[in-house]
Amino acid sequence: MTTETAGVDREVTAAFDTVKRRSANAAGRRRIVTCLVIVACYVLVALFGPMLRKYDPVQTFTQDRLMPPGSTTSQGLALLGTDQVGQDILSQMMLGARVSITVGAGTLLLAGLIGVTVGLVAGYRGGWVDAALMRLADIQLSFPSILLAILIAAVVGPSVVNVIVVLAITNWVTFARVTRGQVLTVKNREYVDAARTLGAGHLHLALRTIFPSCVAPILVVATVELGHVILAEASLSFLGLGVPTDVPSWGSTIANGRDYLGDAWWISTLPGIALAALVLTCGLLGDAMRDRYDPKLRSL
Repeated sequence: MTTETAGVDREVTAAFDTVKRRSANAAGRRRIVTCLVIVACYVLVALFGPMLRKYDPVQTFTQDRLMPPGSTTSQGLALLGTDQVGQDILSQMMLGARVSITVGAGTLLLAGLIGVTVGLVAGYRGGWVDAALMRLADIQLSFPSILLAILIAAVVGPSVVNVIVVLAITNWVTFARVTRGQVLTVKNREYVDAARTLGAGHLHLALRTIFPSCVAPILVVATVELGHVILAEASLSFLGLGVPTDVPSWGSTIANGRDYLGDAWWISTLPGIALAALVLTCGLLGDAMRDRYDPKLRSL
C-alpha cells in the first residue's frame, strides 16, 4: 500500500505541476498579446494620427499659448492643451510617436544586422576571429552607452538618420553577444554535424542550419532593446542632440515644458506618461517573450 500510495502521490504531483506550468504558459501568452496590442495602438497612432489631426504641430499660435487640456483654441479643440508658443500637444505627441517608433525600428534593424553578423561569424569561426570581435565588443561595453551616444551625436549633428546610426553603433553589442552564445550552443549538435557530413558548405551551415535557432533569442533581445532605444532617442532629443528642433519629438517636447511645470504641467507630463507607458510595455513584452521561449517551457 505504501508503494502504491507513493506512486499515486507522484502522479498527482506531476499532473499538478503540468497544469500549473500550462496555466503559467497561457498567462504568458496573454501578456504577450496584451503588450502587442498596446504597441500596435502606438504604431497606428504614429502612422495615421498626424494625418487625421489637422492641427499643424510645428506652427505657432501665440494667442493660444499655455491653454490647459480640453480648451478651445483658434484652431479647434486642444484635447491635451497647448505649449508656450501655442502648439498643440496632442499633434506633437502623435508626430513624436512616429519619430520615436521610426528611430526605434531603424535602429533595431541596423544594430541587429551588424550584431547578428558579428555574432554569427564570431561563434561559427571561433579562434582568433572570435577573440578579436569579442574584444572589440568589450572595448565598446567599457563606455556607458548613453555617453557614447551623446559624444557621437554631438559630432555628427542632429538628424533622424544620424540618431539611428548613433544608436545602432551603441546597441549592436547586445545582438552580437546573444547570437554568439546561441551559435556556440548549437554548432556542435547532431543535426549540424549531419549537415556538415552531407557536404553542406560553411555559408549553408551558418545561415540555413545554425541561424534559425538564433531567431527566438534575437527577437526577445530586439523587443527589450526597442524600449531602450526609444528612451535613448528621447534623451538625446531632450539634450538637443537628437532630431532637429523643427521635428516634434517626445524628448524635445518634455524639454520645452520643463520651465513651465508649475503653471503648465501638461506640456512635459503628458508626453512623459506616453513615453513611460511605451517603454514599460516593451519591457514587459520582452520579459514575457523570454519566459515564453525559455527551453523549459518549449516542451509544453
